[in-house]
Amino acid sequence: MDSDDTERSRSCHVVAVPFPGRGHVNPMMNFCELLVSRRDDILITFVVTEEWLGFIGSDNNPPRIRFGTIPNVIPSERVRADDIPGFIEAVLTKMEGPFERLLDGFELPVTTIVADTFLFWPVRIGNRRNIPVVSFWTMAASVFSMFHHFDLLLQNGHHPIDISERGDERVDYIPGLSATRIADFPALLHHKNPILP
Repeated sequence: MDSDDTERSRSCHVVAVPFPGRGHVNPMMNFCELLVSRRDDILITFVVTEEWLGFIGSDNNPPRIRFGTIPNVIPSERVRADDIPGFIEAVLTKMEGPFERLLDGFELPVTTIVADTFLFWPVRIGNRRNIPVVSFWTMAASVFSMFHHFDLLLQNGHHPIDISERGDERVDYIPGLSATRIADFPALLHHKNPILP
């Protein structure tokens, strides 16, 4: 067995894929940096779109973290606010194929996929390839509580909602969260979209 084979046999190859949006990429990278700082046998391939690689650059990445890219098959980050539901729909439907093709090109077998909780397709890919998939929540615990108790927003008539008319209303019934203006909730919770009912 040569040194490359020895390296492959003792390496844990983690593929990390964040949701391609602000507030998701940096927390996922921070988590990956923590992983490689704890063990020297972990190699992480951090997968982003070509556009996102241009935003974050690849020059100063930590040791044992490399970048993998998929084509820009989703609307640009610069214009996604013009059509949030369309952007989310594209993320959920157009990234799976390019991501899976990227996995086909890796020399080192993938041992684990760490996927942003907002991405559902990595689980399908992991199931097809018998690769464990870990869901990683990239946002604050308060935002998790908002989503976890989404049914309360529906019950209280706070979803969907026009924030220009009712954005100053306060929600005081989400466990673990102090009274919060609707306008201060994540944009995903303001209107109908492909993820929420």
